[in-house]
Amino acid sequence: MKDKLDANRCCAFTGHRPAKFPWKYDEKDPRCVELKAVLARQIDKLAAAGVTDFFTGMALGVDTWAAMAVLDLRERNPAIKLHCVLPCEGQEATWKLTAQVRYKYILSEADSVEYVKRLYDGKCMLERNQRLVDYAGILLAVYNGEKRGGTAATVRYAQKAGREIIVIDPIARRITHEHPAPDKKP
Repeated sequence: MKDKLDANRCCAFTGHRPAKFPWKYDEKDPRCVELKAVLARQIDKLAAAGVTDFFTGMALGVDTWAAMAVLDLRERNPAIKLHCVLPCEGQEATWKLTAQVRYKYILSEADSVEYVKRLYDGKCMLERNQRLVDYAGILLAVYNGEKRGGTAATVRYAQKAGREIIVIDPIARRITHEHPAPDKKP
């Protein structure tokens, strides 16, 4: 897929799962509602700047929230595409039913769905995250600054790959930008 797309018109998402947020899985909590609104506004801004292809790893939390925001935007702008890059089949098998229903809905509406591996192994999540970065010139991260975990590793991988990185602090909802050096652009 990467050969067909201009990385500068592609954005990948990374972010924490709900357990990392103070509101946990309560999406009606005003802080969660506001974070999702900030995320949607950033996606809208990217689309207005020419980004047309959005990549999600479909993990609980930020990945699925971003996917829903992209699907909402696509209703208003049919040029927008949603691509799901999944670590393995059955990623959602142990989730609550409501999360599984949302997951299956997003997959049914996505413009493409690809699996890094068919079966889970210890590397498929990391490989999924790296593939997301490899596809995109921009990484939109909802990231609390922790040094460990999948989101931190994905941000570091994007930095090494010379990607533009937009970080939304999930608590303060402050937005920061990291621009790559000119020789590091995808």
